[in-house]
Formats: sequence, structure tokens, C-alpha cells
Amino acid sequence: MRQRVVRVAVVAALVAVVLLAVPLALAIRSALYADQRDTLERAALAGAVRVSPDYASGDPVELPAPPAGGHLGLYDPQGRLRSGSGPAAADTPVHRALGGEAVRAWSGSDLAVAVPVSHAEQVIGVVRASSPATVVRDRVFLTWAALLGVAVIALAVAVLVARRQARALATPLEDLSRHCRAVTEGDLGARAAPSRIAEIDQVARTHNEMLHSLSELLRHERDFAANASHQLRTPLAGLQLTLESGLEQHDDARLRPALAEALATTRRLHDTVEEVLRLSTSRAALGPRPADRLLGQVLRAVEERWHGPFAQVGRRFACLARDAPDDLSVPGAPVTEILDILLDNARVHGRGTVRLVVRDLDDALAFDVTDEGEVPGTAARLFDRGHSGGGPGTGIGLDLARDLAFSLGGRLSLTGSAPTTFTLLVPVGRDETVDGTP
Repeated sequence: MRQRVVRVAVVAALVAVVLLAVPLALAIRSALYADQRDTLERAALAGAVRVSPDYASGDPVELPAPPAGGHLGLYDPQGRLRSGSGPAAADTPVHRALGGEAVRAWSGSDLAVAVPVSHAEQVIGVVRASSPATVVRDRVFLTWAALLGVAVIALAVAVLVARRQARALATPLEDLSRHCRAVTEGDLGARAAPSRIAEIDQVARTHNEMLHSLSELLRHERDFAANASHQLRTPLAGLQLTLESGLEQHDDARLRPALAEALATTRRLHDTVEEVLRLSTSRAALGPRPADRLLGQVLRAVEERWHGPFAQVGRRFACLARDAPDDLSVPGAPVTEILDILLDNARVHGRGTVRLVVRDLDDALAFDVTDEGEVPGTAARLFDRGHSGGGPGTGIGLDLARDLAFSLGGRLSLTGSAPTTFTLLVPVGRDETVDGTP
């Protein structure tokens, strides 16, 4: 920004100098030439006053000194030089002055002024004053050099003033940029300092007010996450203990399957709550998710859990690990949660057979969830929260699944619209076991 301000100021000063200096230079040139002609005319008039009517009969004529570096001479009506200095024969200005009018004209490379000398209403001679044009040209060049020096000084002053103003403008903006960078890095307590520029101060105040509002909003969200963590974990833990105790104490063959299913559902609910609360923290605080379950265990649990719901609505569900080893470790809870969301989405919005296929991509696993339906409308809006339009609390599953995939360092995307195919990419490390020990 500083260079831009300096560049704009210098260009503006340069344009102003050019618009002022060029006409001024031309005016100075014209004025110097006119001044020299006036000088020559005064010298010629002074010489004409001293010419006696009897000079033709031999009366000597005493002309004044010629202009510096020039000539001053008296010519008779026949064009002969009778006194002073100048061309031996009359030139064009002298011939024109014999007509009775003073003449200012060029004579070769000289400036010449010819003034007629009259007696008894007759022109009896012409006084000619001249000087080389180089005399005036040198004065013009000297004046232009001085003008150029003044212009250079003006531009130098403009640069200095522009740099100072650029520094005054850029410093508070740079401070504001550093403040924004600190906020981006997580320092929500940073506030932009005021400057002496009203417009920038207004931006800083607006930014501080916005940051205060965001800080309050984030504080409320963190408080909600903490409250939900406290209020949900405790009853869920108690419910799990109760169900586990019930399994140990009851031998009723009819009751045990229901208790086991309730306990499994409670554990899944506990994992879901943990993942949602984990996502409520800042992205910078999200650490790497450990690979704590084998791929084969995850796929078997998913198949057991979703075979019944699809069978109840007359649809088939197939789960296949095409070339991925069953003993490969994956983050169990978040992967399971994402697959549950995709399969539930296929159950509600898709049709026909639903397939879950796992592909090995060397450094990642690809989970493809496919059904025989089609994606209506704009595919890019599928991951927009509330896209389904079913009211508050609906249309958030795919958005949540995408956030979970991002927290794993992976990606969730729609890779096919007819038939509908969602692909989850999960990076894996092949040098780790389930417990993380090489």
C-alpha cells in the first residue's frame, strides 16, 4: 500500500508539474524573445534620434553602442551602410522599413529590428539593430534548466511528503492486519488500537464490535458444549452401568437380547455425543484421531445394525470390503458415525439396493455408499445445512458427516448422481496397530 500511495502521489505531482511547467516554459521562451526584440527596438530608436538630416551630405553620425554581441547600423535609402555595424548591403528588414514602418523580423540566424528615420515626411534612412539568436537561446536554456531544477525539487518534496503520508496511512492498516492475524490464530482478546485517521478508526471500532459479538457467541457455544457434556455424559454413563448390571443379573433368555441391544445403542449414543462435542471445539484444538478399531469390526457392526432397518422396508443392503484388509486400523467412532449418516440418508431419500464398498487406495480408504436413486436439483447444495427443508433440526446430517470427515483429515463428497454415490476418504497409517503400537 505504501508504494501505491507514493506512486499515486508522484504521478499526480508529475502531471501537475508537466501541466504547469510546459506552458510556463513556452511562455518564458516567448517572453525572452520579445524582451530581446524590445531591447533591439530601443537601441534602434536611440540611434534614429541621433541621425541628422544632413548625414547624406557627409555630416558624421554618432550612433550609440550596439546591444551586447549585436550590431547597430544606419542605412541610406539606397540600402548602403553609412554608419555603425551590420551587413554591407541592406537586408529584408531594412527594405521593409524603408516603407515607413518599424519592422521586427529574422535576418538569417539573427533577430533584427529596423526603424525608419524620417524628415519632412520622407524616409531618409533606416537604423538597424540586430543580435544573434544564440544569445536569447542561451538565456532560454538557462531559464529552462532552472525551471527543471525547481520541478525536480518539487517532485522530491512530493515523494517525501507522499512517503510520510503513506506511512501515516499504512501503519494503522498494518496494525489492523496484524490484529486480524492474531484473531485468526486464536487470540480473541486482541483489539485494534485507535489511530489518528477517522476512517480507519471507524473500521477498527466496527471490527472490535464485531469481534466482541463473535467472542460472546463463541463463549455461549462453549458454555453450551460444556453444559451438554456434563449433563449428557453422566446419565449416559449411569444408563450403561444399569444395562450392564441388568445383563449380569438376569438370565431370562427373552430379556437379555433386548438389554444387549439397548446397551449397544447406548454406547453408540455415547460415541455420537463424544464426536459432536469434539466438533464443537475449535478446529485448531482438534488433535489427530487415533485408529482404535479394525476395519473388519467396523464393517460387521455396520452390517448388523443396518441389515434389519433396510429389510423392514423391503430393501437389500450389501457390505463389501473389495481389496481392503480387515485388520487395517481406522478411527472407529467417527467413521461409524459418518457411515450411519450416509446409510440413513440412503434409507430415507434413496431407493433400491444399498451397497457399502470399501476400496484400498494405499494411503487412504474409500468408503462408497451407493443406492439406485438419483440426486435431484443442485448437487452442490446437498451439504448445505437445512437443505432438506424439513424444519428445524433436519437437513444437517450430511453437513455433520462432512465436518466429521474433515476432523479426520479426510473428505466426504458426492461422486455420482445417477445412481447416487457418496465417497468417504479416510487417511490410514499402515505401520500402526489398533492400540497405536508399531
